[in-house]
Amino acid sequence: MVILYTYIDKDKHECLLNKYSEIYSEDFDIRILKYRRWQDAQSSMLGRMLLQYGLNKYFGIEYYEIDQTSNHKPFLKNIEVCFNISHAGNLVICGISKSPIGVDIEYIDHKINFDDFKSQMTLKEFHKIQDSEDIIKNFFVYWTEKEAAIKAHGKGLLIPLQSFEIFQNQTIIENEKFYLKEIFIDKEYQCCVASINDLQFQNIQIEKINLNLLCNVSDG
Repeated sequence: MVILYTYIDKDKHECLLNKYSEIYSEDFDIRILKYRRWQDAQSSMLGRMLLQYGLNKYFGIEYYEIDQTSNHKPFLKNIEVCFNISHAGNLVICGISKSPIGVDIEYIDHKINFDDFKSQMTLKEFHKIQDSEDIIKNFFVYWTEKEAAIKAHGKGLLIPLQSFEIFQNQTIIENEKFYLKEIFIDKEYQCCVASINDLQFQNIQIEKINLNLLCNVSDG
């Protein structure tokens, strides 16, 4: 399993726009130019560029095609490698694995009122967070675990967060078992990765990618 991440940077935006349009000219207008904020456009670009970099470096894959399931989850067509992308704040992260994978990263917003999310938790989860020493930290642990799990499952918002519980880093969604692992990226963010195969966690490779490297990444 490979976890790649990078930080958005306004100074690199023009360089990344040029590189992205050069590599992904077929969907540049559709995917990127629709965004009004440069932060959103760059986050979208970087997710795809991290994927390309990781497939090439760690899996030896240069040419690939991305398709979508009926539930709109992107996947690599005719290639038995899975990926998932998440971004929050200034961070973009991409997880790549040989098993279905879900990854979620969230900026730890200390102004958040976790009571607003009570309807999306089981009663046990709500009380566990409410009674913890660090409510905000534990709320984001809960949130990233749940988001990573449903992303690994593949049905997204069709799976209500309160419909399953996570216990000892495991959960079951529609009779399918998922394993969860917290990943440290940045003290201001909470990150979790989910997989159907816990053996994938035994050798996680985490790499921070410099944007200069992505600006110069070769076509693939």
